[in-house]
Amino acid sequence: MDVPDPAARSPKAEQTRRAIVDAAMRLFRGSGYDRTTMRAIATEAGVSVGNAYYYFGSKEHLVQAFYDQLQTEHADAADRVLAREKTFSARLEGVLASWLDVAAPHHEFAGQFFKNAAEPTSPLSPFSTESAPAREASIALFATLLDGSDAKVAPALRRELPELLWLLQMGMVLFWVYDQSPGQERTRTMVRRIVPIVDRLVKLSRMPVVRGIVDDVVGLMGELRAAP
Repeated sequence: MDVPDPAARSPKAEQTRRAIVDAAMRLFRGSGYDRTTMRAIATEAGVSVGNAYYYFGSKEHLVQAFYDQLQTEHADAADRVLAREKTFSARLEGVLASWLDVAAPHHEFAGQFFKNAAEPTSPLSPFSTESAPAREASIALFATLLDGSDAKVAPALRRELPELLWLLQMGMVLFWVYDQSPGQERTRTMVRRIVPIVDRLVKLSRMPVVRGIVDDVVGLMGELRAAP
């Protein structure tokens, strides 16, 4: 089912769309993703089932909208970090930590989403075609992080680094999903500890002694993109 083009939405339509997403999130928390139906979501949002399907063709489309909403909130929070920080390490730690901040209210049911997203053929996978807008926006954020920083990176690696940093964030997200420490402090500790390591690796990338490793990484990224 086609959904309305974002550019064509009226303020009322955008309000209705947001109400449906918010209702879905409440029900996912309370009843679980699998047990929540589109009819229940429509009832919770105060709209007809047909109206709910007009905006979202399935529950998966609702989760994609949530991903997009979370990405927008992360970009806004990250912008404040990038406006004040100039070093690569501070910018990277700030961007990763800001994702944890905006995602924190959703941790209790993140595992439900991950269970579905982990299925390779699921449209909820962060690597799926359906997730491309959120994925590309996140990679673009890391490109902005890099471009405005003091990092001196080998040119070939610079082209690949935003996507590599996004993959680092995906690893952080997986760790966060399973992190049951209060406030997911273990994940925050991991971020604080891993950023200096990444910073050192980036600085080393320009040294002749590791140039071969850099070339291998760049080559691997190219092969993965070309793979069917």
